[in-house]
Amino acid sequence: MASPSAARIDAAEGRPHPLTAAGWARFIVRTLLLVLALLLCVPMHYIWRTLRIGSPWPKLFLGWAARICGARLRVIGTPLHRDVFFIANHVSWIDILAMGGASGTAFVAKAELATVPVVGWLSSLNRTVFVKREDKLNVAEQINSLRDALADNWSVTVFPEGTTTDGQSLLPFKSSMLKVLEPPPPSVLVQPVHLDYGPVAEEIGWVGVEDGRNNAMRILARPGSFDLIVTFLEPFCPAEYAGRKTIAAESRRRIEDALYAALGKPLRPFTLHSAP
Repeated sequence: MASPSAARIDAAEGRPHPLTAAGWARFIVRTLLLVLALLLCVPMHYIWRTLRIGSPWPKLFLGWAARICGARLRVIGTPLHRDVFFIANHVSWIDILAMGGASGTAFVAKAELATVPVVGWLSSLNRTVFVKREDKLNVAEQINSLRDALADNWSVTVFPEGTTTDGQSLLPFKSSMLKVLEPPPPSVLVQPVHLDYGPVAEEIGWVGVEDGRNNAMRILARPGSFDLIVTFLEPFCPAEYAGRKTIAAESRRRIEDALYAALGKPLRPFTLHSAP
């Protein structure tokens, strides 16, 4: 396979990078392993749900899928297990596998994801809440869906940047995605999370005009594995902050401090037009 930097340049310019024979072999093996994990986890999940007991299988599948894709997770800090709203930075679709595998959380996702073959179905198994950000008329309905998700899953994750970055930057947080916390449901805490891909962040990051299919193929075909540190920061009570904008600002400040500490240098500027 050509160098990761060459693949990254092609991705940034929107060109699918050609795979070598070894790249194709890695892509096929990892895809088959993902299918095998699905064949094991999905039937078991339905059995658990039929018996009306909590199903561990979505969490197990997401954790296994992250490892199959090459991520080697290291969890720092303690994730809360219930009544928690996780707020995380966003670098790649692997973020979802990592967060789900580490905590068993449900997610807030764009409504378009629900129509993606296989991915939309898998997301629904994990009780993903699909929202239409431009649908101003159904905000109340979406907030109710989020409250139900918190009640059913005990935890929900949102990526308030609204898009992915290069792992060296942090975009402004969209407070509209935190309306469910205005006012916050009783006993719910907010726990910021920093996802750190280290030196491979720019390679793994889904930025530029690269489409989802090419990004997935590029990552599944890359050689070796990579470290992904998931740091669960100190939680805080959203009721102590004056509305969703203040909650978003406090979450961003904590994640920014963690990102700065990991990089050891100031964050670089990142503009929305370079993200998908």
